[in-house]
Parts: sequence; structure tokens; C-alpha cells
Amino acid sequence: MKVVLDLSRLLDEGTITRGEHDRLAVLGRHDTGLVLVNVLVGFGVIAVGLGTVALVPSALVGAIIGGILMATGVTLKLSGPPHLAILSTICILIASLLLGAGLVLLSQGVATVGDVGDAHILMPLALAFGLVAVLFGGCAALARSGLLAGLATLLLFAALGGSSYYDAATYGLQVTEPFATVVLFSALALVAHVLSRGLAPQWERLATIVARVALFLANLGFWVGSLWGDDLGWLVHGPLFTISAHEFAVAWALLLVATGLWAGRTDRRWVLNLVAVFGGIHFYTQWFEWVGATPGSLLLGGLVLLTCAILMWRLNHGPDVTPAQHAA
Repeated sequence: MKVVLDLSRLLDEGTITRGEHDRLAVLGRHDTGLVLVNVLVGFGVIAVGLGTVALVPSALVGAIIGGILMATGVTLKLSGPPHLAILSTICILIASLLLGAGLVLLSQGVATVGDVGDAHILMPLALAFGLVAVLFGGCAALARSGLLAGLATLLLFAALGGSSYYDAATYGLQVTEPFATVVLFSALALVAHVLSRGLAPQWERLATIVARVALFLANLGFWVGSLWGDDLGWLVHGPLFTISAHEFAVAWALLLVATGLWAGRTDRRWVLNLVAVFGGIHFYTQWFEWVGATPGSLLLGGLVLLTCAILMWRLNHGPDVTPAQHAA
């Protein structure tokens, strides 16, 4: 569990000593440096993978390069010296991206094997995304990679028809199956969270990342469903069965409140922040859908949110207790 502490405030209150303050500050700077390294490695790996696929459109060549890198990374991970651990992780990451991209392109006939013969669609895109998700999940466990664990979860979202796009300063989100998205990723988040509590720290981190990404995607499903509803004719045989946008909106609001209360009581800061963000999105989405986007409605909506924030703060803010009061 990660805990955020204000070291300067704790030192001023006398809760910790100067020595404890300095020791914790050093640990915090070390963690910050690791975060920066991980971010740089993540962006670098993605750039190398995409660049290689663009320069070498042959699926066969991409598979060969990916296979060599994967074999090198696995060998270093299993029997290499400790100082080459980062190199082994980078090799596995790049190999995973190359093999995954090659599988998707080959399955859709975009890249041929060795650029020989006509390209044909070999399998549905959803199946290809599902296979790549399995590949990324296995490599995430092998390399202890949070990046691959998150990408594996996102690929399951793509397998359900989810996508995003950018065009001329316009950002778009597509969720073709809101109900299935909500159910699948809510269940995945719950299972990953339950499993994480009994795992070793390195495995707990991966499970937590999967749970967080899944919870984020479940909220995206609720968001789209609250605007257009969902047709479940594919699930229920017989007469057309749908879930209305109003039903999605009510269910989303109730689950946001319940999740926020749970996160606050169990000190799940990330989940609480996520609930706050999507709570604001949900409020403004429904507000403008029903009231309309006018200067007056924007002002009134802001005042309502501020009032709710003040009430929540008053309900959750107990009396300040000083160290002297604790001693008494």
C-alpha cells in the first residue's frame, strides 16, 4: 500500500523527528527517480517498436527480430547478471510490441509474410487483439512489466470494439458494447484487486495496475452507455432488449458513490481520485444533456459541485488532534 505523507507538516507537528524526516525524504527522491526512468523507458520502447514496424512492413522480418529480442530478453532475465536486468526488460518489451503488432497486421492482411503473395484477412480483428492481450499478459508476468500489464488490459478493451482517435484537434472515444465493457472490466478489476491482497509485492503491483486500468475502462463504458444506452439483442434471444441511457446513468451514479465511500474508508487514494474525476464527468454530462450548455447552467452546475464538495469535506473532516492531545 502506498501512503502519501507531508513530511514538512509532520516535522512541524512533532510527529516525526528530523532524522526520520531526512531518511523518508531520501527514499521519496529515490522513488521519484525510478518513476522518471520507467516513464522514459516506456515511451522509448513504444517509439522503437512503432518505428521498427513502420520501417520493416514484412511480418516475417518483424517476427524474426521480435523472436531474437525475446530470446535475448528471456535469457538475460533467467540467467543474466543483475546489472543487465533493465536491458532484459527492454528486450522483452520491444519484442512483445513487435510480435503483437505483426500478429495484428498479418491477421488483417496489412503485412504479408515476406511480402510474398496476396494479403488476406486470416482472422477477425477482435480475435487478434485477444491473442495479443494474452501475449502481453504472459510477457508482463515474465518481465514484471506494469506497462505490458496495462497494455494487455487495453487490448481486451479493443477486442470488444473499443477505440479512440484523433483528427484535426478532435478527440474521439468509441465503445461499441457499453454493457459488456462495464461487466467485463468491473469483474476483472474486482478479481485483480482480490488476488492482489494475497500476492508478493512484485505481483501485487501488476495486479493493481490491471485492476486500475480495468476500473478506468469500466467507467468509460458507463459514460457512453449513459448517453446512448445499449442494445442487448445479441445477449437475449427473442424480442429486442435494451438498457436505456437513464438506467446506465442511475446505475453509474450509485456505483460511483458506493465506490467512493469504500475508497475513502480503505484509504484507496487512486480509486478515490478516479471516482472524483468520473463523478464530475458524469455530473456535467447529465447536466448539459438535460439543462443545456449555457453560461447560466455552467455557473449553476459549478455552484452545485462546490456545494457537494464542501458538504463532503465537512462530513469527512474530523477535529484536528495534536500530539499533545494524544499524550493526554
